Amino acid sequence: MKRRNDDFDGEKAMPGVQRRRCTRLGLGTLILLGIIQLLSVLSGLFIVFVPDGIHRIINKWGQLGHAGQGLSSWPTDFSRAILPIPCHSHNDYWRRVPLYSAIEAGCISVEADIWLFDGQLYVGHSLASLTPNRTLASLYVDPLVTILEKQNPTTRFHPDGNASHHGVFDTESEQPLTLLIDFKTSGPSLFPYVVSALEPLRSRGYLSHYNGSQMIKRPIIVVGTGNTPFNLVDSTVSNPYQDIFFDAPLEAMWEGLADEEPPTIPKSGPPVYGADIDASMPELAAPKGEQRSANDDLGQGKSGAPDSPEAYTTANSFYASVAFTRSIGHVLFGELSESQLALIRGQIRGAHRRGLKVRYWELPFWPIGLRNHVWDVLVEEGIDLLNVDDLKGATEGDWRKRAGWWS
Repeated sequence: MKRRNDDFDGEKAMPGVQRRRCTRLGLGTLILLGIIQLLSVLSGLFIVFVPDGIHRIINKWGQLGHAGQGLSSWPTDFSRAILPIPCHSHNDYWRRVPLYSAIEAGCISVEADIWLFDGQLYVGHSLASLTPNRTLASLYVDPLVTILEKQNPTTRFHPDGNASHHGVFDTESEQPLTLLIDFKTSGPSLFPYVVSALEPLRSRGYLSHYNGSQMIKRPIIVVGTGNTPFNLVDSTVSNPYQDIFFDAPLEAMWEGLADEEPPTIPKSGPPVYGADIDASMPELAAPKGEQRSANDDLGQGKSGAPDSPEAYTTANSFYASVAFTRSIGHVLFGELSESQLALIRGQIRGAHRRGLKVRYWELPFWPIGLRNHVWDVLVEEGIDLLNVDDLKGATEGDWRKRAGWWS
C-alpha cells in the first residue's frame, strides 16, 4: 500500500518544529538569566544610592551632621594602617614625593645625597640636578619635625608631648626611621654642617644617640655614608652628641666557619671614589686652605677608615653596607653560585657579630625575575634591610614567586 504524500510532508516538518521549539526555549532561558542579572545589578545600585542603615552610617561617618561627627580622625593618624617593613628607599629624593612615598610604602629607611655649596646642604643625585629649594632641611629635616610633632602631640591626656618619642609609624610607634645621608662633597667640610642641620630634630629629642654604653633609640637614626669620614663620626669632638652613626664597609667583615677560607670571586671592577674626581670636578675638591688627607673622600665605608674592622661597633656604626656587584660579582645563569652564597653568609655573620645591620646596594634591577631571585636569597640569608628603587615591586604582591630569571 502506498503512503500518502502528506504523510511524508508531515514527517519532514517534525524536525524543523522541534528545532524552532529548542531555539525559543534557549532564547527564553537566556533572556530570563539576563533579567535576573539585571535585577542583581539594579539591587546593588539601589544599595549604593539608597543604602540601608549601616551603610548610611559607614558612608557618612565623621561628616558634619552625621553619625561619628568629629570622630573620623585621630591626633596620630598620619600613618594609620601603614605597616613598617625592612626596606630602604634608595635615592629617595628622586621620587615624586620624597620621604612621604617611602613612609606610605612602609620603608623604615630613606636616603638623601647631599652637596655643600656656600654653607647650604643641597639634595640631589648630581650637580646638574641641584636646585636652590631642594635642601636637606626642606626635603627631610623640616618634614620629619612636622610629622613627629603630630605623632607626639601635647594634650591634657598626653601632657609630656615629645617625651613619648613615638616614631613616624602609628602602628609601631617604637620603630625608628633611618635617615641615610650620603656625603657627596668633601666629608670633613660637610660634617660640621650636617651636625648643625640636625639641630631641629636633636633639640626635640628625636635623634637616636650613643650614651657611652649603648645606643638610645629615638624616632630617627642618622647614618652617614658616601664620603662620611669615620674618624669624625667616632670622635666626641666632631660628633659631640654621638647621634650620627657610620655606614661601615661590609666587605671587610667576612667571617668563615671553622677553617673556612674566604671565597675568591671575580669582581666587576673597582669603584671610582671621591678622591679620584678632583681633577675632573674641581668644585668637589676640598675647599681652599684645607688639606685633604690620603684617606679622605674614598667612598662608602672607606673615608677616614681605621686599620682594623674591629673598630666598627654599635658605638659608632649602624649599617654595614657594600655594593653587591662589586663585592659579590655578577649573577650568571640566573642563580647565585655556592662561592657567592658563602661570601654573603660570611659578610652577614661578621656584621651581625658586631651588632650592625646589613645592607647591599647596587643590586641587579633587571630582568625582574633575576632581581626578585636576588632579593629572595638575601632576605633568606638574613640581611636586615632590602635596598630598593621599585617601592611598589618590593612592598606589593609576592615577588618571591619566580617564573624564570627573564620574567
